[in-house]
Amino acid sequence: MAYQIEIIKQSQKIFYYLLEHHELREEKAPELHKAYIEQDEVQTLVKSQADAADSHVEAYGGVIYLIPGQENNFLGYSKGQLKKELCRSNATDKDYYLVQFVILVLLLEFYDGQGSSSKTRDFILLGDLQNSVTDKLKEGAARYSEDEQAQNGMAFTAMREAYESLRSDEKRNRQKTTKEGFMFSILHFLQEQGLIDYIEQDEMIKTTRKLDHFMDWNLLNKNNFERVQRILGAEENEQD
Repeated sequence: MAYQIEIIKQSQKIFYYLLEHHELREEKAPELHKAYIEQDEVQTLVKSQADAADSHVEAYGGVIYLIPGQENNFLGYSKGQLKKELCRSNATDKDYYLVQFVILVLLLEFYDGQGSSSKTRDFILLGDLQNSVTDKLKEGAARYSEDEQAQNGMAFTAMREAYESLRSDEKRNRQKTTKEGFMFSILHFLQEQGLIDYIEQDEMIKTTRKLDHFMDWNLLNKNNFERVQRILGAEENEQD
């Protein structure tokens, strides 16, 4: 199919804008936003360029996002980069998995995957999140043998060891060798990605509209979410 040169140029402008900003909001670039939403040919070409760059484009709640593929280390982060960004020096895989676990617990605290919107609360305090992480690590290590942990993909024992090896500091030390510093580095990273707002003086965590949209329309695959709930015991806790 042959496209007019103006259509091609418009799609290239939109894709370049997404590469630079990772999202396109109507109020920031109304002409580009209108072209993508109203012109099927432009939208098709933008999606094609994204596909060639191992990513995809989605429009949620009036905002157009560029979402890197899982293995896209150019537009996204590699495992090594995330380790360096979020973990203490000389971090092992269990430290990296612990970071992922903390983020997963944070998501479970805010979203239940049901209803027109999966969000269930407006905020959580840092102390409550830390308690939830501690409790779920303890429960998981007690519930599953190490063989079962390997089968379900949740290394509770190893992650609990990594978490307990971090010292506590009442002065809220930001070094990644402390529990407080470790949690702060994760929250700061998520805030930089535009996914949460962390109000440090109140130790309060709120999700952004961007994360709410992702959870409602992209990230919350029902089957995967229910599997995680079962492994972490979330469903049983709700029935108690």
